[in-house]
Formats: sequence, C-alpha cells, structure tokens
Amino acid sequence: MALADYIENKPVIETERLIIREMVPDDVPNLRQWMGDEQIYEYWGKGPSKAEKDPELLFEKPKRLTKSFHLGIAEKKTNRVIGDIWVYLIENDRMASVALRLARSAQGKGYGTESLSAMTGFCFEKTELQRLWAEVDVRNTASWRMLEKCGYQREGMIRQGKMVNTWCDYYIYGILADDVREG
Repeated sequence: MALADYIENKPVIETERLIIREMVPDDVPNLRQWMGDEQIYEYWGKGPSKAEKDPELLFEKPKRLTKSFHLGIAEKKTNRVIGDIWVYLIENDRMASVALRLARSAQGKGYGTESLSAMTGFCFEKTELQRLWAEVDVRNTASWRMLEKCGYQREGMIRQGKMVNTWCDYYIYGILADDVREG
C-alpha cells in the first residue's frame, strides 16, 4: 500500500488499549472535554484554535482529500477520543512530521507511547515513508522521553527558533524505517 491509498479512506490502527481512527461528529462531546483545555497547549507552540474550542466546527467543512493523517486516539473499551495524532508535512512521499496530544486525564498512562509507536509502525510498514520527525519544546520532558521510548533519536536543538507560533528552544527528533527494521 501507499500513502495515496489512504487519501479517501484513512487507516484504523488498533493497539492493546487504543483505536487510532478518524474522528466523527459523534466524538464532539468527548473532544469538548479536553480539546479547548489551555494547559495541553503549554508546549504546543500555539493556543487552541476556534475549532478546538468548539469541536463541532471541525466537522462543518467538507472533508479535504489529502495524504496527511489527523486521527483520533480512542480508548478501546469506551471508544472515547482522548487525544489526536498527526502525520503531516509530507515531502515527496518519503518523509513526514508527526505530532500528538492527549487530554490531561489520559496523560501519564502510556497512551502517547502506545499510539506513537503504532503510528510509526504503520507508516513504515504500510506506506512508502522512510523518515518521520518531530519538534518538541526542550521543556516538554514527557514528550521527548516518549519519542525516545518509541525509538526516535534526538538529532539536534534549535535555539530560540520558531515552533509553530512560539519562539523557544526545541529539539528535533527523527526515526528512519531502517532504524525500526534493524531494532
């Protein structure tokens, strides 16, 4: 399969405790519980958008066909969306950026590591992507530790760079398909 195979139908990825899937209008009550929470944006590079404060807006626009993924992270037992994960900024179908965030109530339970590990495996096993990378504010210890648990390597630090809309020091992490195959 290739990224192009997922333009119209996004993947569903299951782990032991999670289902990573497209978000739907029925998820709005769950999204409203955490998506507008200012505290989860502390190291995100920007505050919540209008649509993140009012998740119904996420479903008003027609679905845009793209190779990028923006998927919900749902607890398998309840199907409640507790976070979201992106694969975006895809370049030449070879490399892409990844990002994820979790509701505060879901943090510290291994859900981030579980979902990032599953998404990384999916990208390298089911698409032609060969490199994934992420930017993380140096103060966001939990996130850079999660990246390291998933096999991402710290490749450098940008000093006083612009991460989304915030000027800060941030690390660049990356992982190659070969790293996963050799690991």
